[in-house]
Amino acid sequence: MNEPFNASAYLLDRHIDKGDGDRLALTGSAGDLTYAQLLDRVRRTATGLRGAGLLPEQRLLMFMADSPEFVTVFLAALRIGAVPVPVSTMLHADGLAELLRDSRARLLAVTAEFADVAVRAAASAPELIGVLTGEGVQVSTALPMHALSELARAEPDGAPHATFADSPAFWLYTSGTTGTPKAAMHRHGSIRVVYETYGEQVLGIRPDDRCLSAAKAFFAYGLGNTVLFPLAAGAATILEPAPSRPEVLAERARTHGATLFFAGPTFFANMLRAELPRHALDGVRLSASAGEPLPASLYRRWTEHFGVDILDGIGMTEMLHIFLSNRQGDVRPGTTGVPVPGYELRILDEEGHPVPSGTPGTLYVRGESTATGYWSRYAASRQVFQGEWLCTGDTYVQDADGYYTCLGRTGDMLKASGIWVSPAEVETRLLAHPAVEEAVVVGAADGDGLEKPVAYVVTAVGAAPTEAELIEFCREGLPSFKRPRRVVFVDAMPTTATGKVRRVELRAHAAGVLSGPHQEVVAS
Repeated sequence: MNEPFNASAYLLDRHIDKGDGDRLALTGSAGDLTYAQLLDRVRRTATGLRGAGLLPEQRLLMFMADSPEFVTVFLAALRIGAVPVPVSTMLHADGLAELLRDSRARLLAVTAEFADVAVRAAASAPELIGVLTGEGVQVSTALPMHALSELARAEPDGAPHATFADSPAFWLYTSGTTGTPKAAMHRHGSIRVVYETYGEQVLGIRPDDRCLSAAKAFFAYGLGNTVLFPLAAGAATILEPAPSRPEVLAERARTHGATLFFAGPTFFANMLRAELPRHALDGVRLSASAGEPLPASLYRRWTEHFGVDILDGIGMTEMLHIFLSNRQGDVRPGTTGVPVPGYELRILDEEGHPVPSGTPGTLYVRGESTATGYWSRYAASRQVFQGEWLCTGDTYVQDADGYYTCLGRTGDMLKASGIWVSPAEVETRLLAHPAVEEAVVVGAADGDGLEKPVAYVVTAVGAAPTEAELIEFCREGLPSFKRPRRVVFVDAMPTTATGKVRRVELRAHAAGVLSGPHQEVVAS
């Protein structure tokens, strides 16, 4: 029979039981909280969530900045057996409303920065029964409003809800490899798995570490860096609610004594461009990268400038965190390293057969942190979750020494700034412009070797939009990272004999668009 296991108790209560309640848990611009203080706040908020009508396994959508409120709400929901669902704060109101309806969320938690968007979205979510508001939120809505500060003054709850390792814990939305938002459903036990595999055995996190992450906590990667790993280890996390900027995070690292720094390749490149001094990260002992492949040249420039090593790895929202990574003292620049202990990998060809070393194929992974599937997405679940194995949708090759190198997407999906981008979504936005007749979006490497969207556009007869106009149009209707970095105007798209767009030809052309001179696109 299953033994009770609640991830909130694993992350908090066990430290108190060991006598570590006075250790620092959270720090940053909002102040400090010890483990004892955080547990008290979580227990009181747990009581408040019950009082607001949230029941076990019901969803609580979190549209929140990285803050003590975020950590408190997430852990309090786990504590009562409910399902917190952190979502991107880059969403527009219609996108947030879609996720509220899809998740059938009963409560929506929001911090002040995003209150206006949240309230507009809440009006289109009929199953919501209330909104939880952070400090300073002043909005008008017909739904009951619950101030998080008031919830945190309720009587502390008793023991955590009787969950098990396999009980539903939290959801994380991903566009993944099929392009539409899907909620990957994670178990309570997965939190312990990712900490005891990557956190302990690869990252080597210690109780005296202080973690700072450029990736926000609504990402699977950021959630691990900001909440799961530091709290599991009894370490501290540095919370930064504002958008991540190189100079801001360098200052937070200095002020709050960061020892572990997490980011993606795009942010590492931005830090070099910001011309930060060499001593800017003097207290950091190690960095980690994920979200997209880290080019070898970028790795070398970063380590030579800051003197801090980077462990590049790959994770997926569906796997919760990193399952393939380089190791400290054994980094092979340009590769993604070797499997994290506890995970198995295989590379298969199009027929599903294993390929020999040196032969590209699609990467599959097996491990105990795999999500149980996608919420209400039967076909997508069957496509990605194949028995014990999960199809990553990435093309990889393994060398004779066992190191894995990413060659790109197996399908047409691409990643920009470490986040999945559906070409169809960007194409739909472009086609909404009256001057655009046809649009195709592909990925292209920029000067740092990082993948970004490039749009190929056929304009309507008599129309003459500018490149800047179309990029701004996309920026207004999509999160900024999804906007095309360049727009290439063509008379016609290259097509096959059956009329299908030859994306492979556009990708080949796009290889020089962001890093070299333009070439002519010839329709065929």
